[in-house]
Amino acid sequence: MKRKIITFIAVMLASLLHPQDPIFTQSFMIPESLNTGFTGSQETTRFGAAYRVQWPGLDFGINTQFIYGDGWIESIRSGIGLSIIRHQESNTGYNFTQINYNHSLVFQLNSFWYFRPSISVGVGIKSFGFQNLLLEDQINIFTGVINTSTIDPALLNERITFVDFSTSVLFNNEDSWFGITLRHLTKPDISFTFQGNNAPLNIFFSAHAAYNLSRDLIPVDRIFGGESKLYGLFNYMKQGPFSRIDLGAQLVYENLSFGMIAVASPERDTTLDDSLITSVNFLVGLKWEKWKFSYSQDFTTNEIRQTGGIYEIVATYDFGDTRRRTACPKIF
Repeated sequence: MKRKIITFIAVMLASLLHPQDPIFTQSFMIPESLNTGFTGSQETTRFGAAYRVQWPGLDFGINTQFIYGDGWIESIRSGIGLSIIRHQESNTGYNFTQINYNHSLVFQLNSFWYFRPSISVGVGIKSFGFQNLLLEDQINIFTGVINTSTIDPALLNERITFVDFSTSVLFNNEDSWFGITLRHLTKPDISFTFQGNNAPLNIFFSAHAAYNLSRDLIPVDRIFGGESKLYGLFNYMKQGPFSRIDLGAQLVYENLSFGMIAVASPERDTTLDDSLITSVNFLVGLKWEKWKFSYSQDFTTNEIRQTGGIYEIVATYDFGDTRRRTACPKIF
């Protein structure tokens, strides 16, 4: 009964709250999850995967996976790719899966800068474990018998499918890049009722950048020696009434990388004395031949403690030679 009550509350809250896209702390390590302008940007064939575990200490069972593969077609100066994102919440039985086709172009603006517009078309599937929900007309108060069927007017549906459209633009030179992403341009309805038109998916906006600080500002190669670079990282995201700012830095030394990202929530609840910085995230990476691996862990700083943090593991593989003239710079 307790499980059914929790599920019922979750359904009610889901009808009131604004749906939000899953966000990866290591989006700069897998930029295809951030901006589809990176599709084919290295002018080679690549694939990668990310696995995220969120708040295991709260027993929510929130897991997110992202898989992508992309390549470059020289004859049409385009990058093409496929990506899959899956989000699961075991406590409520909620599942979200979306498959996207991504297509990008590249235009040379001058001797230094390149412009990479892109579009993404996807199909999303959402499902919810309504088999754990007990409705009023299923209970016979006289006999105590529970009926397996219901005629509740809510007409809840366990699975919905929708088509999604997104676009991104990316500008880069040999050292740095910045871009903008807009997802869910048609604001598809993701309501679980047959009537629909109750839960439009809000447009997701992101403005992001990576700047090579070691080129002009901080000579890290003189400090650490070897092939060293220091990048400043920025990502502003907004979806519906919620927004988030990621601000950090990443040091690359030879085949290793170390980084820290602070996450800020401008819409924090000041009545609860929540801090502007909601978490501090540390990451470490290793490059081995054509493989790259990275791991990150988030530590919350607000009143929601004992969450167990957030963990991410990322792995990518590059099949070819990326030493091409228009290839977008890689952070690591």
